Amino acid sequence: MRYDSVIPLVRVLTATALWVCGGMGVRAAHSIRIPLTDGFDQPVGKPDGNGYYVFRGFYPNAHMGEDWNGNGGGNSDLGDPVYATADGVVVYSEDYGRSWGNLIIVRHAVRPPGAAVQIVDSVYAHLDKRHVRLYQMVKRGQSVGTIGTAHGRYAAHLHFEIRKNLQIGPNQTSFARDYTNYFSPRQFISQRRQLGGGGAVVVPVDTFNGQGPSSPAAAGGAKPVPVPVRDPREAAKAQEAARQRREAELDRIIKEHRRKVEESKDDDLDGFWDRLKTKLGNRPK
Repeated sequence: MRYDSVIPLVRVLTATALWVCGGMGVRAAHSIRIPLTDGFDQPVGKPDGNGYYVFRGFYPNAHMGEDWNGNGGGNSDLGDPVYATADGVVVYSEDYGRSWGNLIIVRHAVRPPGAAVQIVDSVYAHLDKRHVRLYQMVKRGQSVGTIGTAHGRYAAHLHFEIRKNLQIGPNQTSFARDYTNYFSPRQFISQRRQLGGGGAVVVPVDTFNGQGPSSPAAAGGAKPVPVPVRDPREAAKAQEAARQRREAELDRIIKEHRRKVEESKDDDLDGFWDRLKTKLGNRPK
């Protein structure tokens, strides 16, 4: 796996050592000093998402991020670069398996004009490759990975989130799936395209409620079972079948519309003759 060079980090310990309780080691939480970001870009087609579209958006209690796909559709964007939306530090970089696949989470320090500093996480999921590692500093527009399929589970796309709650990590099940924990990504970015930046703040890391920086597979010593990649021929057949269904439905709608138009014409013509007969019948003799 290729990694970008790691910028030296200033790590500020908030716990001095490894605590031992009942024979079990507990990892000491710590913080990292990072620069305030000078703004946010879209995570693909930088800086504005050129060549991509959101085919599934942010819906509270249903879909907590945005699914970005290349304009070509299908797997046309497989392997395309994914960029850090803003300056920050990587707080998660693992193959989580399951529905996430390769997953990266980057933490950012944001200071909107006239407001207090806010710490948020950006999430990049279903990646084919990861180009950054835990605690690595990243710059806005830097490649963090490439678009993937979550090991063949989906057609290629990027699932992208921006989170308010720094404790969520890769396991979302214990947290409300609404605006208390998440931002609508495009709305958030559109309001923070250009910021003042400058200065640095200390942000907490290792905040994922015991999920840690490693995946369950790494912690348990077992590798996730890869999902077989779909046969491209089968995918092409499915796309052709879907196209034929759409054309058949469109043809049905057109025929139905034409039938109604013809019926309305007949009704108008019958009415015309009835009105004419009535008028002729009422003519003085």
